[in-house]
Amino acid sequence: MRTVIGEILPLALVVTISPLNIIPAILLLFTTRPLASATNFLVGFVLGVGAVLGLFVAVAGAADLSSGSGHTRWGAILKLALGAYLVVAAVQKFRSRPRAGESGAMPTWMDGIAGYTPAHAFGAGAVLGAVNPKNVVVALAAAATIATADLQTSQIAIVVIIYVVIAIAGVAAPIVVTLFLGDRSAEVLEGWNAWLRQNNAAVMSVLFVVFGVVLIGRGIAAV
Repeated sequence: MRTVIGEILPLALVVTISPLNIIPAILLLFTTRPLASATNFLVGFVLGVGAVLGLFVAVAGAADLSSGSGHTRWGAILKLALGAYLVVAAVQKFRSRPRAGESGAMPTWMDGIAGYTPAHAFGAGAVLGAVNPKNVVVALAAAATIATADLQTSQIAIVVIIYVVIAIAGVAAPIVVTLFLGDRSAEVLEGWNAWLRQNNAAVMSVLFVVFGVVLIGRGIAAV
């Protein structure tokens, strides 16, 4: 089980560090009900990330990709495909990075976050956690890793929980900062927001190429 945990932690970090997951949590902390909205967003995000990984693990388990099943090659092929996708996405992200003097662009749906209620924030967190393409890709890779290991049901549950806890740490961080710093957190969070917006493409391109190559290597080794 420790080997599997070691393999999925880097994948969870892709979700953790993703600016597109963190920035909405920061923006919600500047709404009229900051803690309620940001906390609801976090809860929804936890459910979204956990539900997608749980679904993929169940599907992969039903396909029986464990060692000795005769289907292990499919797990290796999936890792190769996902790794190649991340490398291609890394190149696209790097090419779309803002040039000197330009401001980093964010999805248009973030423009309306200032008017979100806690209920809207919960829904946004659940949707982002579940359908963000990058979250889905790394969840698929994590599920393939879990499914190819001979783990008991209780061990699978522990691994999934660890993945989710690590994956949502980035979204939880702005809330923790607000709770500990109080009024002083505004300046810190505004700095985070500006840096993440400007460096979103660069950060994600580096993460994608590193973990894409790792997945390709693991896929090649398992073929």
